Amino acid sequence: MSLLPDFEGLAMFAKVAEERSFAGAARALGVSVATVSRAVARLEERLGARLLNRTSRQLALTEFGRTIADSALKIYREAEEAEHAAREMSARPRGLVRLAVPMSFGVRWVAPLMPAFFREYPDVQIDLHLSDATVDLVGQGFDAALRIAVLPDSSLVARRLCPVAQIIVASPEYLATRGTPRHPSELADHPCLGYTYRARIDVWRFTNADGEEVAIKPEGPLRVTNSDALLPTVLEGLAIAEFPEFIAADHVRAGRLVPILEGWQMARGGLYFVTPSARTRPAKVEALAEFFMKHLSAPDWRLVS
Repeated sequence: MSLLPDFEGLAMFAKVAEERSFAGAARALGVSVATVSRAVARLEERLGARLLNRTSRQLALTEFGRTIADSALKIYREAEEAEHAAREMSARPRGLVRLAVPMSFGVRWVAPLMPAFFREYPDVQIDLHLSDATVDLVGQGFDAALRIAVLPDSSLVARRLCPVAQIIVASPEYLATRGTPRHPSELADHPCLGYTYRARIDVWRFTNADGEEVAIKPEGPLRVTNSDALLPTVLEGLAIAEFPEFIAADHVRAGRLVPILEGWQMARGGLYFVTPSARTRPAKVEALAEFFMKHLSAPDWRLVS
């Protein structure tokens, strides 16, 4: 005999006791009378005693049946309440979402959106994890992540929100002093700053309209784990660096940085909303996905069409 209690049998017996009828219990539960009868008979066999006295005209609880009817009905009611609460939680956005986001992007573009999100979804809480290191969503217990990549992780479900281009920039002062590179190969003569968490570390890959491909290894005095840390050195006119649009855009528009090698394109990535699975995704996660699609699908940082 299984050590697991016969919850189905207890639930059906509780309904029969409440309705004083197999047919009434079957209607209430949406099953056949035969199903209810078999479940009660199975429970009686398991417990080793009769729960009900049945005749062609009436149904009555035995003394043993009366002793467990209230407990069985309580179990049934508590299960109903638990299922109802679970359905409501899955249908209405509420609860905690653990969200992983790259640091610079999270500070610049996600954190400012949080007030609007909380006004729209007051029953949802966000645990915002900011790091440029790629987290293991499943292993570290995250519900979702925003990732900036050329291709999403194929083991996860990724929804593309918008494109994100990488651009090579320098300050006007640097270019006035050192000259403007016209071909990627000329970068070998310039200090170029590095970002540790690039998909392909230490290699910048370029293509042009003619299909020419060039790969160079940037050499310079600074490598960082967060792209914002490159800005002071570049803005001071000491080096060239690669930035995503969302970091460089304001500085380019203000004239503090100048895009170079504009006839060349680096691998075009995208911003993705990533989850471990799209199946049975909770309403709180779905609400966050839709919110980001609404607010980040046409962002102000776009420089490259």
